[in-house]
Amino acid sequence: MTATRILAAGRRVLIMALAVAVGLVVLVLLFEEKLIYFPLREMEVTPADLALPFEDCWLTAEDGARLHGWFFPLEGAHFTVLICHGNAGNISHRLDRVLLMRARLATEVMLFDYRGYGRSEGRPGEQETYRDGRAAYQFLIGRRQVAPERLILFGESLGAAVALQLALEVPVKALVLESAFTSIPDLARAIYPFLPVWSLLRTRYDNLAKIAEIDVPLLVMHGNRDGTVPFEQGKRLFEAAPEPKRFYAISGAGHNDTFFAGGEAYWRVWKQFLESLY
Repeated sequence: MTATRILAAGRRVLIMALAVAVGLVVLVLLFEEKLIYFPLREMEVTPADLALPFEDCWLTAEDGARLHGWFFPLEGAHFTVLICHGNAGNISHRLDRVLLMRARLATEVMLFDYRGYGRSEGRPGEQETYRDGRAAYQFLIGRRQVAPERLILFGESLGAAVALQLALEVPVKALVLESAFTSIPDLARAIYPFLPVWSLLRTRYDNLAKIAEIDVPLLVMHGNRDGTVPFEQGKRLFEAAPEPKRFYAISGAGHNDTFFAGGEAYWRVWKQFLESLY
């Protein structure tokens, strides 16, 4: 094969590789929301199935979207925990956490679904999830008469971004973040290191840029075997946050099994944090 033919073959390979790369970038951008949000409509179990006392809640977001949630009252509870869940499933997949929170922490709990999840109408998006979080907060403060000094915001994974944004906008007692990422572009860089897509993404959830502004006690927890959100991103968030704060590495935990893998130690950290707020 002559040098000319070798060069021509090399150019064809390069052009094909570039075309594949460009095609992948275009696909990621076109289906950005489908790569971020994984809602399920079907409710796999209800609180009634588990004999959990609850209130079926219908919320209205500021733009009119109708959202669904469950409130779990507990007589004598000092704190109410508002859970902002992750990007997959719906609130029916979080009832195991509710059961354990009530038993281990003696807290009231509120679960709500972002639009497009479970029985909530609409489609999810970054600004939409922020609005949905505000709707859940207003329900607790208004309908349930929960005092802000009794309200703990808890966000897991994508929900950590929703809880963090809410903590910047409204008065609450404390903020707990679990399996949190620094930003969607940072997460995309970690998941797709071979694709230069992170700077082009419209969805930001820029937690790292916001966390220095919080003015409430903070607990950050992250599984040290998290295969979805790098452990280092949770550490960076913690390091950028002001005092008072605490970081807890959940030994042996991945992304979705934190409170199971963490065992007694996990709930002990939660309890110690709540006790520090009295």
